[in-house]
Formats: sequence, structure tokens, C-alpha cells
Amino acid sequence: MTARTGAETGLVGRLSMLDRLLPAWIMVAMAAGLGLGRAVPGLDDVLSAVEVGGVSLPIAVGLLVMMYPVLAKVRYDRLDTVTGDRRLMVSSLLLNWVVGPAVMFALAWVFLPDLPEYRTGLIIVGLARCIAMVIIWNDLACGDREAAAVLVALNSVFQVVAFGALGWFYLKVLPGWLGLATDDLHLSTGKIVVNVLVFLGVPLAAGYFTRRAGEGARGRDWYENRFLPRVGPVALYGLLFTIVVLFALQGETITDRPYDVARMAVPLLMYFAVMWGGAFIVGRAVRLAYARTATLAFTAAGNNFELAIAVAIGTFGVTSGQALAGVVGPLVEVPVLVALVYVSLWVRRRTEARTIDA
Repeated sequence: MTARTGAETGLVGRLSMLDRLLPAWIMVAMAAGLGLGRAVPGLDDVLSAVEVGGVSLPIAVGLLVMMYPVLAKVRYDRLDTVTGDRRLMVSSLLLNWVVGPAVMFALAWVFLPDLPEYRTGLIIVGLARCIAMVIIWNDLACGDREAAAVLVALNSVFQVVAFGALGWFYLKVLPGWLGLATDDLHLSTGKIVVNVLVFLGVPLAAGYFTRRAGEGARGRDWYENRFLPRVGPVALYGLLFTIVVLFALQGETITDRPYDVARMAVPLLMYFAVMWGGAFIVGRAVRLAYARTATLAFTAAGNNFELAIAVAIGTFGVTSGQALAGVVGPLVEVPVLVALVYVSLWVRRRTEARTIDA
């Protein structure tokens, strides 16, 4: 048994304290937001006093802070290391940009046909492909680190280019083709594009140039082991700030309709399970080794909930159901993907045992 396999029993212990307790931090932020909303009447007017493109300035800053550390971690120089593996690249592109959005679209319409705002929010979550936490899940599951770095970089760039078009297709065009009523959805595709460019494009450029400048001036070892650990927690602080504000403004809706929040969790649970399991089957079917199969599965199942929240708030407003759906995403995703890491390691042990027996 390898040393890495032997450490599986301490899997949760290998997460940083912040990552390990992420669901708990989110719950605390939700509770704090609900309390703040009751304690400070008129908070909405205070936050709206200064707006940028229809988004409250404090919230806009929180969203950008939330995205930047994530994109500063991406290894943009690794694009050529695994792009020669056509089986991995084609499978990943199809799963992330064809299958994933379609699966979330179907689940959202099946489980939330009468809740258009939450349904739209989940579809936006499905369009925001994972670019951050997947590196953690991939490492814990003994996946291919280089392949994960490449797929994360590709997803980052592809989202800037394709998110707006996919949002237009899944929120306006496809429902019309299928005869689904969307009269209750007032959507500006241009606004989605602008928000993606601002809340993903700006931190993406900042992350890219930070890495280039940091590695050029101080070296990769300093950047990876000194700089990133310092700025990494900032993403969580930005996320928690956004959640506090969102729940402060939505407190009455949330406390009056907790069943709706539970209903959103059901399609999310199904989505993560279907995408992870389907990707794992695809990886084995095209004869990828375990490490790259695990990487394929986690990059397909995870979502960029930071971007989903940013787009939902920027497009529909901080008090919208779409924004609330974006927050429910990480609350469900984190514990589910931790559980799937254990499943993945179990598959790895079974695979190794069969190889030895053969």
C-alpha cells in the first residue's frame, strides 16, 4: 500500500481548517445574515446608496475579492502538459460544457417547475464550471494534479467566452423549443455577459498577471508556498461576506419559505451524483488510468459557485431567488464531494486489488 493510500483514513484531516469547516462557516454566515437583517432595518437602502452597474459597491467588492484568490492559483503555464491526451480533453469538454449544463437544466425544470427564480439560479450554477475547489478534491482522491491544473485553466478561459451564450441558450432558447413557459423570466443576456466579464474576466486577468509577476520576481516556490497561502483565505472571507449580506436582505423570504430551500437541495444532490458517477464511467470506458479518471469526475461534478453567485446578484439582484440558489450550491456541494472522495478512493483500492490479483 502506498503512503498516499495509507493516509486515506485521515482524509478530512488533510483539509485545511477553513476548507474542512466550510459548510459550518456558511451556516454561521447564514445565521449572522438573518440576525443582521432583523437588527438593521433599511439595510437594502444603505447598500444601494452606491452602485456600480446596478450592483451595490460593497457587494461588488466582495464578489471580486471572492474570485481573485481562486484564479491566482490556476497554473496557466500547464496547458500543454496534458492537451495531447485527446481522450481526457474531449471527455472533459463534453461533460463540462454539454452534459453538465443539460443535466442541471433538466433537474431544475423537473424539481422546480413552479419556482422560476430558484430554477434559473440552479441553471446558472450548472453553467458555472468548477475552477477552484476541484483541485482540493482531486488531490484528496489521488487524481492527476497536472491534468487538474490544465482542466481548471481551460474552464476558466472557456467560461469568459461561452458563459453568456450558454446562458442565453438554456434560459431563453431551449425552453422555447421545448414549449416551457418562461413568461416569468425577464432576462438580459447582455447583462449576463457584462457580469461574467467583470466578475470573472477582471479577477482572471489579475490572477494571471499576479502569477506571472510573482513567479518572475520571487520564483515559483515563493509564489506557491508563501504568497498563495496568504491570499487563499481571502476568497472565503469574500464568500462569507456575500452570504451574510444576501441572507440579511432575504431573511423574511427564507424564514417564511424554508421548504423551498430544501427543494433546491434535492436536484443539487442528484446533479453531483449523476455528474460524478457518469464521468467516472466515461473515464473507465475510454480507458483512462485511475488518476485521470478521478480528475475527470471531480472537474465534471464540481461547480464555480463563486461565479454563479456573482452572475445571479449582478443580473437579478442581491434579493433575488437566483442569488439564494447560488448560495445553496456550495452548502450542498462541499459535503457531497467530500463523500465522493471516499467513494473514489474505494474504487482506487478495488482497482489496485484487481491489478495485483491479475
